[in-house]
Amino acid sequence: MGIRSRLRSILTKDQQPSPIASTLSAHPENPTRNAACSEFEVNGWELSEFICQRIVPVVGVHPFPLQELLLMCGAVTRVQPPMIFEWGTNIGKSARIFHEVCQHYAIPAAIHSIDLPDDIDHVEHPHSERGALVRDIQQVQLHQGDGLSTSLKIWEEGGSPPSPLFFIDGDHSYASVKRELESVVRAIPSAAVLLHDTFYQSAESGYNVGPFQAIEEVLANNPSNFTVVRTGLSLPGMTLLLPIARRT
Repeated sequence: MGIRSRLRSILTKDQQPSPIASTLSAHPENPTRNAACSEFEVNGWELSEFICQRIVPVVGVHPFPLQELLLMCGAVTRVQPPMIFEWGTNIGKSARIFHEVCQHYAIPAAIHSIDLPDDIDHVEHPHSERGALVRDIQQVQLHQGDGLSTSLKIWEEGGSPPSPLFFIDGDHSYASVKRELESVVRAIPSAAVLLHDTFYQSAESGYNVGPFQAIEEVLANNPSNFTVVRTGLSLPGMTLLLPIARRT
């Protein structure tokens, strides 16, 4: 019997962790911040198999390398949110990832993906290809408008359920990440937030420093409110802010 089989025979179903042993990396100036791995523990073997079989064949590993796919899927299985909000739909890769993990693990989350109106020009606006990967999926609802305000409006109209999950893809921008993260934390303290483009780089690099800086400032204004989980291996980088109230 292999190691995995022996472990599964020892652990009962109720004892097994939720489907990603998180890849934690400490803040470069505070190596103890993420010391307690048990604050975010899931089944990395099971999720890895799922990602290789179901996610990678559909969306590949760009812009989300494997460690980021693990964190995205692990966040959904751990939080089990009633609603998932993301903006910057493009062709729908992140929305499709959220859909696949919800479908596989029977998580009945309503997924809302928001993109800019068609008459607004943006270098990453997909126009006719908007949401191509999720157009025919009932669980995913496509919207157009400002991502933050549209998401908060949908959340309120949906009864303001606790513990939604937000995905903020900052596109390397300090200002947008600061505005969006502060607004979500203020409006919905129980929300879990995933953020992209967050790999730590020194200010001297001049690249990809905005989202990390914005997150640190928000955390400084909300001390001890979150468990912070970072992929911490490479660009582009991903960070999960898990409200302490969500720890189980």
